Amino acid sequence: MTTNWVFTVLFAAGAVLAQDASQTGAAALKESLAQNQAKLRTYSWVETTDVSLKGEVKKHEQKQCSYGADGKVQKTPIGGGAPAAAKQQAGDGGKRGGRLKEKVVENKVEDMKEYMEKVAALVQQYVPPDPQKIQAAQSAGNVSTQPSGAALNLNVKDYAKPGDLLAIGFDMTAKQLSSYKVQSFVEKPKEDDVTLAVTFGRLEDGTSYPQQTLLDVTAKKIQVKVTNSGYKKTGS
Repeated sequence: MTTNWVFTVLFAAGAVLAQDASQTGAAALKESLAQNQAKLRTYSWVETTDVSLKGEVKKHEQKQCSYGADGKVQKTPIGGGAPAAAKQQAGDGGKRGGRLKEKVVENKVEDMKEYMEKVAALVQQYVPPDPQKIQAAQSAGNVSTQPSGAALNLNVKDYAKPGDLLAIGFDMTAKQLSSYKVQSFVEKPKEDDVTLAVTFGRLEDGTSYPQQTLLDVTAKKIQVKVTNSGYKKTGS
């Protein structure tokens, strides 16, 4: 997940926020996020992705990221990203048992890959959010806002599927996103529920960034964690 979608979240929720804040406040919030996005474009960082099955990391990879001239995030793989399971098999040599076990692991990873493709397609329905879907949910009475200290929480029910929930948190003091959560399912509710949570961090200059994205498919015991770290000014 790139940081591009963060700015889109604001415009998706802007019409709803206007009901709870003045037009001046909503405009200030938009301007603040635009400035934050501009600052993010001056940074490079490391994106670390861990894909786990039943609590065991099956894939670990890192990528060096930065914004290109076209405004899109450019990613360059960093070495040493071999699947954890494959590394464990390295000591098995040419033994038949080792090869058989490795084949079983490969099949499991392949099955997981096919399922994760379905999950990825589902996530794309929520990130970034679609303003028209939020508007439709609002018209149906499925959007609510709730103050929580300095934050304002926006909850959208039945956003893409019956029974799903999209929750967006805004820090009204810092004029920044504070949380982004999704509760949905791939095919059948309760059988393959999916949760997606994004937590945000702040750099020394106050710039907000998506520090960690956690995707969890509890029933399938699949978890994908994406962590962004090592932020540096481009060219430094």
